[in-house]
Amino acid sequence: MPENNTVHIRQLTAQDTAALQLSNEPFLLHGRMIVTRDDAAWHYRIEETATTTLQTFPEEHYQYAEVAEKGFALGAFTGDVPVGLAIYQAAFFKYLYLDDLKVSQAFRHQGIARQLLAAAIPIAKHHGYAGVSTIGQDNNIDACQFYLANGFRIGGLNTRDYNHTVQEGKSDIYFYWDF
Repeated sequence: MPENNTVHIRQLTAQDTAALQLSNEPFLLHGRMIVTRDDAAWHYRIEETATTTLQTFPEEHYQYAEVAEKGFALGAFTGDVPVGLAIYQAAFFKYLYLDDLKVSQAFRHQGIARQLLAAAIPIAKHHGYAGVSTIGQDNNIDACQFYLANGFRIGGLNTRDYNHTVQEGKSDIYFYWDF
């Protein structure tokens, strides 16, 4: 991260259109997280591939009114420039849902994503949530390991959502973080 550029986190408002349009940037795919369950707990192992590829998610084109209707968004800024975004959605059960989390490439590995998670805690608690849930694709090892390193635990696996799509063979890993 460039020096003298303090990053601050705040809840986004209707005036933060630019922050909601933070571009998705490539991330490295280098294997798969293999998740299993026995009677006692969830387990995982990492299966690295011989080759790596880059993936970029499609742009979401978030609109503030839609985000605010479903939950809230937090932005990370250096000065007035958005460098990170977290979209949270209200959920039926006691876990607030983290729908999107991204940090600009030049600012990754600086703790910004962790700050975007931490900043949601008081808001979530205020609304009666006991934690946060999210989903990571099994081939996005770095994201899955990020969640585990930041207090999330594996709570489920969905092997079917990508059937009959161009992403056939992928699975979603469900992560839960209790406050």
